Amino acid sequence: MSLLENLNWRHAVKAYDPTKKVSSEDLNSILEAARLAPTSSGLQPFRIIVVENQELKEQMVKGALNPEVMRDSSHVLVFAAWDSYSPEKIDKVYDMHTDVRDLPRGRFNSYTDQLKNIYGSQTPEQHFAHTARQTYISLGLAMAQAAELKIDSTPAEGFSNDVVDEILGLKELGLKSVTLLYLGYRDAEKDWLSTMKKVRLPMEEFIINK
Repeated sequence: MSLLENLNWRHAVKAYDPTKKVSSEDLNSILEAARLAPTSSGLQPFRIIVVENQELKEQMVKGALNPEVMRDSSHVLVFAAWDSYSPEKIDKVYDMHTDVRDLPRGRFNSYTDQLKNIYGSQTPEQHFAHTARQTYISLGLAMAQAAELKIDSTPAEGFSNDVVDEILGLKELGLKSVTLLYLGYRDAEKDWLSTMKKVRLPMEEFIINK
């Protein structure tokens, strides 16, 4: 199937079959699509925490808007962004860039100095607003890859960030949760949205040509 066919097939599943699990191979494909997402300055300022353990999911449920969806999904992917930028983080990423490309370290100093100056004049709140936005590019590619594999998914902002951050110890990692992605296989009888037509704005309204 084409990408457009896959996107028409998928929807935000409202009920999962807890007996059906996503294979390690398929999960890794979804995570690889997320890893390959473009990010601002190539910094990849976020991480994805994969939660499969049912006990952890049960703890996280108390902060979820749709607790049954979280509980019955095969996996919960937590997209968590850096809480701030720092010169050390920027240098670490660009040292990796030069090492992988067999370039001398410091090759991109003029550019990284600009980044450090820009972020150095901003607040941690501004940093997080920027890093958080980067996660959505990765989230979209993960959903597209899941759809290609005919694995259902549900993106979710309806959860308590404080609860998730505490349970997963994200503060100690310099991260804050942004969004979740539930993965698994729909329960056709309980997933009320599965029989409904996909609704989107018509192209002539959605696109504005100038």
